[in-house]
Amino acid sequence: MSNDAVILVVDDEHSHADGIAEALEKLGIKAIAVYSGKDALEILHSRQVDVVITDLKLGDDIDGLDILKQAKKQSSNTEVILITAYATIDTCKEALRLGAYDYLVKPIDIDQLRTLTERACRKRSAAIQRGRRNDKAGKEDFRFEGVRGKNPTMEGIFEVLRRVAPANISVLIEGQSGTGKELLARAIHDNSRRADKPFRPVNCAGLTETLLESELFGHVKGAFTGASTDRKGLFEIADKGTLFLDEIGDMPLTMQAKLLRVLEDGIVVPVGSHKPIVVDVRIISATNHDLTELIEQKKFRQDLYFRIKGVSISLPALRNRAEDIPAFVEYFLAEAVAETGSEVTGITDAAMAVLTDYDWPGNIRQLRNCIRTMVVICETDKLDVADIPPEIAQRRQLTAGSQASRSLAGVSLNELEKQAIVDTLAKTRNNREKAAKILGIGERTLYRKIKEYNL
Repeated sequence: MSNDAVILVVDDEHSHADGIAEALEKLGIKAIAVYSGKDALEILHSRQVDVVITDLKLGDDIDGLDILKQAKKQSSNTEVILITAYATIDTCKEALRLGAYDYLVKPIDIDQLRTLTERACRKRSAAIQRGRRNDKAGKEDFRFEGVRGKNPTMEGIFEVLRRVAPANISVLIEGQSGTGKELLARAIHDNSRRADKPFRPVNCAGLTETLLESELFGHVKGAFTGASTDRKGLFEIADKGTLFLDEIGDMPLTMQAKLLRVLEDGIVVPVGSHKPIVVDVRIISATNHDLTELIEQKKFRQDLYFRIKGVSISLPALRNRAEDIPAFVEYFLAEAVAETGSEVTGITDAAMAVLTDYDWPGNIRQLRNCIRTMVVICETDKLDVADIPPEIAQRRQLTAGSQASRSLAGVSLNELEKQAIVDTLAKTRNNREKAAKILGIGERTLYRKIKEYNL
């Protein structure tokens, strides 16, 4: 095991956490003991951790599974070992589905725990080495937590980001709400030289001006009503890492001026303080607005625009990358199954055809929520058309009906049937089995109709 490994031990029983940490430090590695889920999440946000050893029950609103999810979100290579006195098959099964390395039942055999920890460290080290080898392999060195897909526009974006990620240049990501701007920002961070430092997102549209200033720059006790203690801002927390400013187009003008000063000087001053703090933070911004129009309307500062627009990326709407929808469906299906413990194993061709044909005004976020809903309500082993949320199925039917009503007058039923078969075969790339399922007829009937209509 590498002596550089960092182990985080989480247990609300102080003596238990300290005892495990001391036993692990005898292996010559650094072990950090904390006694609450909140403290554990702070550590995970602020530094790189190789292995987390956490009790399942922690006596507050955050439990071991929450820590497992956050650890994997911060870095998929971080290994997590769960300790529990309440082991059940369902709990252990869920933990393993969420990515836990293993679990132990109390009372703990410390030798067994040491062995598990050593193996988990070796696994993480091997994963990091594989990532470095992939980095040297060329084009595929841009790792993305999610779906890359087949869309040519997206492949071009990833090629640009492959070159941009290692640099320290600021990045502006433009695109409609729900197109995956934060996922892309995380990917840039994960592929940068700051990958082992914090990545902290903040929604500039979700906070008042006062709260946003405090969130970004921090405050001292008594700075305003409710400021009962000193608090670090995200610039200070993300020092040496990356700060993601989501919906920056909604930031008030006075805050834009303060942000510009920090970006130019690299110095923040907490609210209510006169003490400057030097920070080194890479900025990735995102917006669903056209910032050039906001500049013309005097709602966004031109100098700030040029400061954050080192490299500009425009994400396409999901309806413009329909070829990627099946890959997203599979990814979100696996994610939802892991989160819910569902027994769903796949999706029918008919349901996939409906989802692929929908225009997704809410983009990737809407698709993800749709799949989660379908997994929860599904009563069989495969998602089907009946599981699709009504607002999606009904909108598709209404759209199809309105288009048809303008063009069906005076057309014979045979012509309508023929056209339906032609369109469905085209959509399925001449896959007759899929086409028959979508049309709701047997394959033999479809073959007979193809012959009858000389298709």
